[in-house]
Amino acid sequence: MAPYFIRNLLPRPEARKEGRPLLEVLGTITLVQWGMFWSGWLAWTCDAIDFFSVSLSVDRLTEQFNRSTHDITTAITLTLLFRSLGAVIFGIISDRYGRKWPLVFNLVLISILQLGAGFVTTFQEFLALRSLFGIGMGGIWGLAAATALENLPVEARGLASGILQQGYAVGYLIAAIISLYLVPTTATTWRSLFWCASGISAFAAVIRALLPESEVFIRARQEALARGNSTTNKTKVFLHETGQMLKRHWLLCIYAVLLMTGFNFLSHGSQDLYPTYLTKSKLFSSHDATVATIIGNCGAIAGGAIAGYVSQYIGRRLTIIIFVLIVAAFIPLWIIPNSFSGLAAGAFCIQFGVQGAWGVIPIQLAEISPPAFRATFPGVAYQLGNMVSSASAQIEATGAANLKTTIVQNGVSIVVPDYAKVQGILIGVVAAFVIFITVIGPENYASHFENAKTAFEEGGGADETREGNMKETSRPTSLQVDSEKRATPEPV
Repeated sequence: MAPYFIRNLLPRPEARKEGRPLLEVLGTITLVQWGMFWSGWLAWTCDAIDFFSVSLSVDRLTEQFNRSTHDITTAITLTLLFRSLGAVIFGIISDRYGRKWPLVFNLVLISILQLGAGFVTTFQEFLALRSLFGIGMGGIWGLAAATALENLPVEARGLASGILQQGYAVGYLIAAIISLYLVPTTATTWRSLFWCASGISAFAAVIRALLPESEVFIRARQEALARGNSTTNKTKVFLHETGQMLKRHWLLCIYAVLLMTGFNFLSHGSQDLYPTYLTKSKLFSSHDATVATIIGNCGAIAGGAIAGYVSQYIGRRLTIIIFVLIVAAFIPLWIIPNSFSGLAAGAFCIQFGVQGAWGVIPIQLAEISPPAFRATFPGVAYQLGNMVSSASAQIEATGAANLKTTIVQNGVSIVVPDYAKVQGILIGVVAAFVIFITVIGPENYASHFENAKTAFEEGGGADETREGNMKETSRPTSLQVDSEKRATPEPV
């Protein structure tokens, strides 16, 4: 007999049979719901454009500031470190006051900071602005995911999750295209990429400002107003329910951070220094490295959409495991070839797997989250994972600087930093960790979290709904059972 956690990878058969066909569900989504989804997607796309502006400009930044690749990656590390603070600040504000204006302010803030980064003249100024920028970026993912998913029918959330998450790959793709075609033609070089990113973020803020508040919060506020709750009372309730949530779900909080640590190492380890890997270890031109990056992101977009769709039928965890196995299988193609075609194919396959697994994460986190805190919980878990994995680029840069290999080009042997071996080892280890942590974790497939009370209503921290308990559609895992036993006092 298979172990319990293996048998439990699939949702219950009755859960998979529930609901309407996807095409029928998509036809029922209103224009406002579509607008909310695409505004969340656009916000997440802006996050990627802004973040990867540094990754795509490493060589130019080393020349600009006369610094090593290791020093430039410090900016990436600081951005990732400070994103956790932004996730806490904006997540709490969003769960307390709503999704709309916190996200608008968040987008305006990163637009201003990205614009300012394009005007710096010293490396210290650049590091300071990228650190502040991390705070702004930290709030985007949780708010974007809540905005995009909570207003959609439950049957469409798997596919929507995959498309939403690949806003990140689309953002990387847009940044790569700007870097490929605009940056070399302008006197300001890398600065023009930062300024374009700033303008796109400002545009996303305007789009979100034109759309209404989330229906979940509109309904909750109306009910609170009918009960005569004041702002002071709602704040007290919010703080109390936050405490109740932490007491009830502390083990789940730890698990979510571990899960997102693995996922962030998987994505940042395979993306942040990929252009540098191709130029330094494979001796590609910056143009060819950028084209390979674009091909890889096409694989990411395809993988995310397919994985999100598949997860609606076979469950979230099993989909993640399948796509991470794809990553492991294609590591050799990603690092061994020296030709453009071979490495581009490897980039496509690796990112198909990495971002396919990532495509399930928005809905997986939303479904396992304490439902009243589905902006704070996923956002903070995601960014704490980012914080732990923040040194991934520096780990790779340091490893490659100390591990050399020889490559033959035009009959000449050249000693180069061995980014290929360093990245291959890192991604292999991380893939094994992600599979393990996914297998032992919880899944609350097709959860109707939109029926839950909000964080400023009494009972929100206890996962109460307006019509009784949350609808459970999958077996609890051993982690969930243990967490609930610890959280529920024994009867006297």
